[in-house]
Amino acid sequence: MPSLKEIKGRIASVNSTRKITSAMKMVASSKLHHAQMAIQNMLPYETMLEHILKSFLASEAEAQTIFDQERPVKRVALVVFSSNSSLCGGFNANAIKLMQRTVEAYEQELGKGSVEVWPIGRKAAEKARKLGYDVHGDYASLVDHPNVHECIDIAMALGRKFATGELDRVELLYHHFKSAGSQILTNKQFLPIDLEAELDRDHERDLSSNVATKKAQDYLRKNRRKKQTNDGEAAPLNDNFIVEPDMNTILSQLLPKLAHLMLYTALLDSVASEHAARMVAMQTATDNADELLRQLNLQYNKSRQQAITSELLDIVGGSVNN
Repeated sequence: MPSLKEIKGRIASVNSTRKITSAMKMVASSKLHHAQMAIQNMLPYETMLEHILKSFLASEAEAQTIFDQERPVKRVALVVFSSNSSLCGGFNANAIKLMQRTVEAYEQELGKGSVEVWPIGRKAAEKARKLGYDVHGDYASLVDHPNVHECIDIAMALGRKFATGELDRVELLYHHFKSAGSQILTNKQFLPIDLEAELDRDHERDLSSNVATKKAQDYLRKNRRKKQTNDGEAAPLNDNFIVEPDMNTILSQLLPKLAHLMLYTALLDSVASEHAARMVAMQTATDNADELLRQLNLQYNKSRQQAITSELLDIVGGSVNN
């Protein structure tokens, strides 16, 4: 059995660790709030662009551009989103596993060297280089400071490669942020743009709460549905467009904007998911530390009581002998 001094030292050590995990949880919660605000600021642009594209497609379904035409796949690019640091649960491990499964599937189908990886995040970049993948670019700084202009540069570089035939398909591998307690690992086709799938995808996000438990999330969702009103809704857009010079030319301008938005949205979702995963992981670590402290304090009190009882017995036994 450990001595009282050893137990006391361990209690002090666990207390120090608990302070760190608790502080990291609060920092992650604050960063998550800022990430949620960034997504919320992007949503009006996304909603309007989606509305315009849906209206165009409804009026002329035959319109096509180079960015939405399917062709035989010979070379693929994977844009993989991860974090720059650890201590965020299974966030990075899950993204890396999906990357490995996707690369293996394409290499079995198309042959070795048919896949190139564009990692956004240090963890994905390190793992991809370690596995010997064809890695393009270093975009680790984009995770710490999300920037729409850099996302546009990446999207344009991928678009040029797709237009010249160097790439036949581009996919995004990231965590879709639904709420603080739910991040969905997603593999989404980026190029060629599947307009129907992109416009009908899951847009559900809870950007109003940092609550991570499922029970609390369900309660807030039900409560929110009851309180939903039509106050403040934007006026419907007039869909009677006059298109000049023609639909294909307009779509050739709008589809790159949609591609830029898709990449930027994936980055914001991934950043918010990272902070949510770290917040949950640190909360779990803090709870575990609390439980361990409870057990150590109980063990310390038992050992202390046992030592006092033993000393009393020694004193009583000595006085009787005298």
